Amino acid sequence: MASEFFILGLTTDGKQFRPSDWAERLCGVMSCFRPAGTGGRNAHLQYSPLVRPTMTNGVKAVVVNDTLKEIEPMAYHFVRQFAADNKLQVVDACHVPLPGDKT
Repeated sequence: MASEFFILGLTTDGKQFRPSDWAERLCGVMSCFRPAGTGGRNAHLQYSPLVRPTMTNGVKAVVVNDTLKEIEPMAYHFVRQFAADNKLQVVDACHVPLPGDKT
């Protein structure tokens, strides 16, 4: 199972990060970085499955899959540095199996 982490739209001192569409902008910039064979004709119109916007507990966030590091290390570094430069909270994701899952 791939490892992921969240970049939350909250600074380390708990303030909401602006602009309000930061997650969509970041994911738009990263849309061209994707696993081989998942692009297709309209890939530029879709977020990468490796860097996608989401909401967590009412806070905008970006989910980053660590596979990005293998595909394009500089893109992975860019995302990590974006979070560090803007003092955003970064949280490792964990897999919580659904009842009945045998994982």
